[in-house]
Amino acid sequence: MNWKRKKVLVTGADGFIGSHLVEGLLCKGTGVRAFVYYNAFNNWGWLDSLPKQNLNAIDVFTGDVRDPNGVLEAMKGIDIVFHLAALIGIPYSYHSPDSYVDTNIKGTLNILQAARRLKIEKVFHTSTSEIYGTAQYVPMDEQHPVNPQSPYAATKVAADELALSFYRSFNLPVTVVRPFNTFGPRQSARAIIPTIISQVYAGRKTVKLGNLEATRDFNYVLNLVDAFLNIAEASQTDGHVFNVGSGQEISVRHLVELVCRITKRKVKIVQEKQRLRPEKSEVERLLCDAAKVKKLCGWQGSVSFEEGLEATCRWLKDNLRSYKLDLYNV
Repeated sequence: MNWKRKKVLVTGADGFIGSHLVEGLLCKGTGVRAFVYYNAFNNWGWLDSLPKQNLNAIDVFTGDVRDPNGVLEAMKGIDIVFHLAALIGIPYSYHSPDSYVDTNIKGTLNILQAARRLKIEKVFHTSTSEIYGTAQYVPMDEQHPVNPQSPYAATKVAADELALSFYRSFNLPVTVVRPFNTFGPRQSARAIIPTIISQVYAGRKTVKLGNLEATRDFNYVLNLVDAFLNIAEASQTDGHVFNVGSGQEISVRHLVELVCRITKRKVKIVQEKQRLRPEKSEVERLLCDAAKVKKLCGWQGSVSFEEGLEATCRWLKDNLRSYKLDLYNV
């Protein structure tokens, strides 16, 4: 693919993964339109932290994926869409599920409708490993049963199936990219890795957490960016789903030990009830089988978990001011 000849829209460009994807596309010489969530403060999220020369190269579009008119306008003149905009906090979905339906399902529908109307060349829809629920077998490939255990996960299942239905019904060129637990610089404190690191660097003698025995497959954000680009460059991916993960799992308890080793700090773990998911909603184990994306798209994650964790620790140490350390972020 000649990226320099493409005009690409990234929804959720103001977020953690989206801002890194924007940078990856800019490195390819791509024309990028960044769809960011409209707010009265004219805040562009993590894009505001990019170097000025990068910001000047981006066509920023402020809007809301829940609005079909704005989505259609944003997608005019676009060749490829990377759809990342979503509400992702699991605890928040317990008491505000309506907003997840509106953003994750209806927002995705707006993207698909506009893509069909404008004859977009390619749509990459971003899924999540949470749709699988607790592993029924490992490693988890794309054929693993779907068992959403939270309102958030349920809306992502619906969005995934909606995207694939547009491929089957209208031959819309849609591919579903399903990341496992992505981590790295700029990640929200609602996620476990920045939750641990920020509390450690805040000088706390205790780290407040929820389930300590759950295991996750953590994949560094730049590895995921490479996966997006590799999948986009591959042929015959329409209608396919691709799991993207490291193929390694680690428990939350062991994760704390690694962070302490990297930061040279000692902390005591305190389990807080408010940080525990409801019993039937807890995903106990996730472990990715990424054989398909490796075989069909040539993806290989180049940054190891340990290297990524060290880079994330360094970044968080320098950016603690971006986090509200005294609050439990849902």
